[in-house]
Amino acid sequence: MSPELISILVLVVVFVIATTRSVNMGALAFAAAFAVGGLVADLDADGIFAGFPGDLFVVLVGVTYLFAIARANGTTDWLVHAAVRLVRGRVALIPWVMFALTGALTAIGAVSPAAVAIVAPIALSFAARYGISPLLMGAMVVHGAQAGGFSPISIYGSIVNGIVEREKLPGSEVVLFLASLAANLVIAAVVFVVCGGLKLWARGAVEEPGTDADGGAGEPGPAGGTGGTRPSPGGTATVTAVPARSAAPGTTRLTPARLATLTSLLALVVAVLVLDLDAGLTAITLAVILSTAWPEDSRKATGQIAWPTVLLICGVLTYVGVLDEMGTITWAGEGVGGIGVPLLAAVLLCYIGALVSAFASSVGIMGALIPLAVPFLERGEIGAIGMVAALAVSATVVDVSPFSTNGALVLAAAPDVDRERFFRQLMVYGGIVVAVVPAAAWLVMVVPGWG
Repeated sequence: MSPELISILVLVVVFVIATTRSVNMGALAFAAAFAVGGLVADLDADGIFAGFPGDLFVVLVGVTYLFAIARANGTTDWLVHAAVRLVRGRVALIPWVMFALTGALTAIGAVSPAAVAIVAPIALSFAARYGISPLLMGAMVVHGAQAGGFSPISIYGSIVNGIVEREKLPGSEVVLFLASLAANLVIAAVVFVVCGGLKLWARGAVEEPGTDADGGAGEPGPAGGTGGTRPSPGGTATVTAVPARSAAPGTTRLTPARLATLTSLLALVVAVLVLDLDAGLTAITLAVILSTAWPEDSRKATGQIAWPTVLLICGVLTYVGVLDEMGTITWAGEGVGGIGVPLLAAVLLCYIGALVSAFASSVGIMGALIPLAVPFLERGEIGAIGMVAALAVSATVVDVSPFSTNGALVLAAAPDVDRERFFRQLMVYGGIVVAVVPAAAWLVMVVPGWG
């Protein structure tokens, strides 16, 4: 049995044990990396740790620490209330607002994980307060980030278009962008319906405790909302006001700690999007500054850093790094690229891109797979523009997986959830996306022969 096949079988065993024995998958993956890397691949400790995602470790710790402080001092509650006022109490619009916000951030040049790191904690805090499925909200944030991720001025778009130009393949920046936008918009719409979005529309509008729809004083309802009905702008219909969950006292008041935290969050956005600083290091620095000024909030927040999630993600990605060091990923890709039937090779490359990207860098896997597709693309039997678009979509929509950076950020950012259950939900949803989307992208973009 080849070393590459052994490494894949060990990964399957890790999944089975973690699922059936409730052992942290990251701890198992670290042990597997040590065993496979040392005994099968003859790697030393440096070779095994080469795949440790140090940057992701810092991002997960830094972002969850900063937003734990924001939750402890009530800043996220204040932001949630501001969001409700912005959409006039229409809770069903908030997932789409988050989708559009992350899409806009990535379209203008933000790296996808940076946009998700900024938006996900706020979006999931909102979901927790108003009883929205965290899976729905997390998926909307991630798919929004990928919807804008291939604009001509975006990071992903620039990288993929650069690879296409380097390989001297026909390309279309507009088709690549619109393909990703359309695919993620369709997926988001399906998730919205399946995960209870229509029920959110049926709930009508919520009113914040102590305020009516226009921001004036109102009578508290049974659950802290005002209840009852209010006239529509046209004066001929009524909109049912659904009571909101009870809010903490003084939620709408801007205290010095909350004002400083809001300033820190704005500084994080500027640092990441404008100054191109590392999101994790910036977040930790800002969290330390806030902790020094308000140590009581820091004591509460430190225990809320998502350490089990950090262990899980870092362990699995370290093992994937061992697979990369061994050449397992290249071995699988070259095996598919050598198939003599171009359409079959195309769909298999889409599936490899989706499966590997669920655990590793989306851009990295595209950079490896597009060159593998060059030999049969040069024959002219498959359109290069459609193939590149299909690979791009297949390799990025799976970032909802809890093992990807974006999925890990969503998992770590969700407050007041059964994290193990939420992890399983993300894993199942990611599996469905891996199983369905590559075939759909191949059918729509490759089979018609675009380009």
